[in-house]
Amino acid sequence: MDPESLHDVAHVPHGGVADADILDFSANINPVRPRGASTVYDAAFAASTQYHTDDYTEYRTAGADYAGCDPQHVIPTAGGLIAIRLGLGVTVSPGDSVAVPAPSFGEYAREVRLQGGEPEFVDADTVLDIDPEPHSVVVVCNPNNPTGQLYDPGELQWFAQQCRRADTTLLVDEAFLDFTESPSLGGMRGVIVARSLTKMFGLPGLRAGYVAASGDLRERLETARPAWGLSTPAADVGAYCMKQTEFVEETRERVRRERTRMADVLAHEFDVRPSSAPFLLLDVGDRDVQTVVDTTRERGVAIRDATTFRGLDSHVRVAVKRAKENDQLLEALRGV
Repeated sequence: MDPESLHDVAHVPHGGVADADILDFSANINPVRPRGASTVYDAAFAASTQYHTDDYTEYRTAGADYAGCDPQHVIPTAGGLIAIRLGLGVTVSPGDSVAVPAPSFGEYAREVRLQGGEPEFVDADTVLDIDPEPHSVVVVCNPNNPTGQLYDPGELQWFAQQCRRADTTLLVDEAFLDFTESPSLGGMRGVIVARSLTKMFGLPGLRAGYVAASGDLRERLETARPAWGLSTPAADVGAYCMKQTEFVEETRERVRRERTRMADVLAHEFDVRPSSAPFLLLDVGDRDVQTVVDTTRERGVAIRDATTFRGLDSHVRVAVKRAKENDQLLEALRGV
């Protein structure tokens, strides 16, 4: 991290509400958790009186099976955002240009600036068409947040090859990829993949994730990672969750079904962006976005003001949850 950058870098807005009386559709968190996860968490309490073994073998193996790579490619981190920081920390030097998609997760640009790098914003829809050569890193969010765009696997792999030829690192944020059938790029040469267990398993407070990389990138990440960077509860619960294949399949199917149903209803009042993620981006047209957000909240439902994403000026984002909850959202958005 570049100490000189700290004076000019601010925090970015996120979804999520603390009021238990508000139904939260502003954050994209699975409302369901794998059966048995709480038992594993409780059992980790006794083990937390000692340091966790720093090799994290079980967690690495589970992460490798989950992403389809080799266990040695997996480097545990305390959540997906720390995975992104670690990836940029070993690839970006002060003054480096980093291609950052827009609209997309605001933390990318912030993390680049914290390293002293210069984010160059590129259209998220066409990021795979850019020339990677001028950049030390190109960031891709797949599926993209907030648009929900899923990139074609063949095109993404081709772009990874172009980045490798240009000696440019490709950093792919796969926080929402497990809601799709699309393959991970974990372990592909020249690529750093950031993964999070927050979204699929509904445990944002657990802070569990990892980076996956091979070759020299893997060695740099392994050297730079903090010792004991993942708590014992996070390691044990995370490894358990990633083995729950039936839960993942059921969640994918529910999200696909409900997302389609919601989009069909919402299309009567909003321009709905096609999505492969557990959320939908809505263009509210000439309505005032803040009024839409405030009115919906008065009706007991929180949605995300998406104008905080670069390039969006008339949008809100809503999560996809369970049918009953989704019905509440649809009713809250009626006639806003």
